[in-house]
Amino acid sequence: MNILITGGCGFIGSHLADRLIEKGHAVSIIDNLSTGNIKNLNGKASFYNLDIRDKKIGQVFEKEKPQAVFHLAAQINVRKSEEDPFLDTDININGSVNVIKSFLDSEKRGKFIFSSTGGVIYGDTDILPTPETVEPFPLCPYGISKLTVEKYLVYFSAFYGLRYAALRYGNVYGPRQNAYAEAGVIAIFSTNVLENKTPTVFGDGEQTRDFIYIEDVLNANTEMLENDIQGVFNVGTGVETSVNRIFEHIKAASGTDIQKIHAGPRKGEIKRSCISPKKITGATGWRPAVEIGTGIKKTFEWFKSADNKAT
Repeated sequence: MNILITGGCGFIGSHLADRLIEKGHAVSIIDNLSTGNIKNLNGKASFYNLDIRDKKIGQVFEKEKPQAVFHLAAQINVRKSEEDPFLDTDININGSVNVIKSFLDSEKRGKFIFSSTGGVIYGDTDILPTPETVEPFPLCPYGISKLTVEKYLVYFSAFYGLRYAALRYGNVYGPRQNAYAEAGVIAIFSTNVLENKTPTVFGDGEQTRDFIYIEDVLNANTEMLENDIQGVFNVGTGVETSVNRIFEHIKAASGTDIQKIHAGPRKGEIKRSCISPKKITGATGWRPAVEIGTGIKKTFEWFKSADNKAT
């Protein structure tokens, strides 16, 4: 199958490209390298250095004729979305609509798989783990933009027959995550430890998130490709883990006695976030397999190895 990935040089996108190529698919990648790294590019993939807002994207679709699209390219930094909501809107909404329209206008038309967010899209809710039936109430421009694209997918499905799946990820972590470009606490803490810097925990550290390992996310994406189902699906573990607990896991993985410091809480930060994976499990049989301690150990070992010089 011909498959196109936007953001295919980034953390999740590059792993996905590797997986799809291993499965025998022909993969083309669109990435402007704003946060992705060319060193993550799989040598068997076709590469286009383009911004998703660029109208030349349509020419890529005409040439590659993808039968499926994985749309991961985005402005992913929550803090940056708050500082510059206009930029976030331009990239995440206008850029996404440009990609969707280009896919619909191309000769081939298959499934569109969108990387959304489960970490911030629901906002503050007392229903934990949170199922997809809870009405989203994002409290940041990043979450608002992701929800808006989901609504566009419903529109294009109803009026143009687009087949789609929107995957609402928990807090994804693993090898290749960029501690300087993404808000991944595991990547940031791991880098801090290896650079002999004291990790900073904002607030009391008891805020929780649903941390999910990259391998589980890849499996969820391939299930969406191989199963003829549509709609919105959480991709998480259904388990809450506090930031303090994450620090203890990284401390154990490092074998050091490093200490942490606390700073004031971040404005508008959600106290608890955890998403239910029951819907996707029921539809495909997918379920998370990597326990948090194991995943953090694998991640820390990658950051410690020479491989991390590639990102």
